Amino acid sequence: MTDRLAELSAAGVAVWLDDLSRVRLQSGSLDRMRTEQHVVGVTTNPTIFAKALADADAYDEQLKDLAAQQVTVEEAVRLLTSYDVRWACDVMRPAYDASNGVDGRVSIEVDPRSAHLTEKTAAEAKTLWWLVDRPNLFIKIPATQAGLPAITATLAAGISVNVTLIFSLERYRAVMDAFLAGMEQAKANGHDLSKIGSVASFFVSRVDTEIDKRLDKIGSDEAKALKGRAAVANAQLAYQAYAEIFASDRWKALADAGALPQRPLWASTGTKNPDYKDTVYVEELIASGTVNTMPESVIKAYEDHGETRGDTVTGSYADAQKVMDDVAAAGVDLTDVFRVLEDEGVEKFEASWAELLEDVKKSLDAAAGGDDSPSDAAAR
Repeated sequence: MTDRLAELSAAGVAVWLDDLSRVRLQSGSLDRMRTEQHVVGVTTNPTIFAKALADADAYDEQLKDLAAQQVTVEEAVRLLTSYDVRWACDVMRPAYDASNGVDGRVSIEVDPRSAHLTEKTAAEAKTLWWLVDRPNLFIKIPATQAGLPAITATLAAGISVNVTLIFSLERYRAVMDAFLAGMEQAKANGHDLSKIGSVASFFVSRVDTEIDKRLDKIGSDEAKALKGRAAVANAQLAYQAYAEIFASDRWKALADAGALPQRPLWASTGTKNPDYKDTVYVEELIASGTVNTMPESVIKAYEDHGETRGDTVTGSYADAQKVMDDVAAAGVDLTDVFRVLEDEGVEKFEASWAELLEDVKKSLDAAAGGDDSPSDAAAR
């Protein structure tokens, strides 16, 4: 039987899982995915944790302990999620060791309500790094304007970073600049650059969802013919920008000092439109030195019928640019598209965070027998 995920890995794509839960950890599912399905990393976000805590009683014992300690709701959320991430880091440690620190990474996100607050984001990144206390951790920081200096400051402190919610080439270039500045400062601060990792999470399917909606509204035959093409083209051009920046003299000076490149990570790779092939955002974005973080459904789909056709990115730049030019010429305001997607991304994670806080509050109250404890006061 063809091992399609092994072929994908051999083509230079690191397979990461976009999911985590206490149930997945307790059952050994994550470890099996590492040993049997070539999964070498894990990403999480507030939506994933909200679903995990809402769907399982696996957290009951820890919730009882936290209720007995009368912790606040926000403290409880951080202790519950960091426990899972620390456990996942330990499960993925063999992949981290085997790749000399390149893979085997697990991400935990800063509070999305701080997305537009630089100092608070940088401070929380330090706290999470200390709390989880694993070398193969990534702190996820959104690529908002306020997030950029926080990314630099976090890297400068020797802390590994997963930059999330990147949609446009302009913002991606700013992210890479923030990375380089952070690594230069880390070097000046005396940190071992070979121990600091980073990925830049460039979102894919959400781009098609937003642009397709606008192309449908325009309604011309030319516009409709462009549906389902922009997300891949946008990501392919992002890889072109990555290849350019990481061939620069500025990067080479850091590489000579032991730094690892900030790899492009393709995020949001599950198709939202059922008319599109369920593995399209994997097959069309195969390039050396990339990460593709997938929901389990996409991992299984690729395992079943994914096609690894070699590099599907580096020869595509001219065609990709034409797609984006044609989309703009059809009347789609791409600047507005990327602004809307970033705003929506932050808002969705904020809503998931609020849901997470509310679910944990209810669980703490139930575990405490409904007493009016500090968790009640903190949530009001």
